[in-house]
Amino acid sequence: MKKLTSLALAIVTVASISLVAQAPQGTARAQAARGAAAAGADRWESSIARFEAQDKTAPPPKQGIVFVGSSSIVRWDLPKFFPELGAKAINRGFGGSQLADSVKYVDRIVTPYEPRIVVLYAGDNDIEAGVTPNELAAQFAEFDRKVHAKLPQTRTIFISIKPSTRRWAWMPQIQETNRLVREYIASRPHLIFMDIEQQMLGPDGTPNKALLVEDGLHMTPAGYDIWTAKLKPLLK
Repeated sequence: MKKLTSLALAIVTVASISLVAQAPQGTARAQAARGAAAAGADRWESSIARFEAQDKTAPPPKQGIVFVGSSSIVRWDLPKFFPELGAKAINRGFGGSQLADSVKYVDRIVTPYEPRIVVLYAGDNDIEAGVTPNELAAQFAEFDRKVHAKLPQTRTIFISIKPSTRRWAWMPQIQETNRLVREYIASRPHLIFMDIEQQMLGPDGTPNKALLVEDGLHMTPAGYDIWTAKLKPLLK
């Protein structure tokens, strides 16, 4: 009897492994990404804690402009590109993060500053990890609800997910996410959709390599020139 039980368990185990191996790649990637997120739910805690410690030493001014999101925000040299803002330009990006992370920490690194404007960029890390456009749009809606509930006068600017060489294969998902977010924003006057897709493409319709560093993902100063020129009029 014991031998039969062991044999049955072995058959179930082999079958389970086989089913996982045969699962669609996108589904497996999404499940893996969610599993990793659950396992490392607090992996950004040290980064957020550093921001909070920094705030105690040098509190940012109220009614400033908070930049939040992933590495494209982290790498944006705000003193260089927005010298007129001075200390009112508050960079709270944390590289490698996903939109869900900005949602999670919004009450610690966004709303406490009572900003006049929030500039948000996130989403391409998420798409590669298997997060769907519908999930991303829902996360942005949650981010908006959290900010708007506490700061009804604050405007939020969503920078569209950029095209890049590294993530060109996911462009359909990126475009669908941008479409859904734009649709959500259209009926809410406190939100702005900043579309940078076409400006990031070359004459052949593929990502302009002059705007990207060697990794094909992060931007050169020329890329930030485009973003800055598009954003500045929206900050007035």
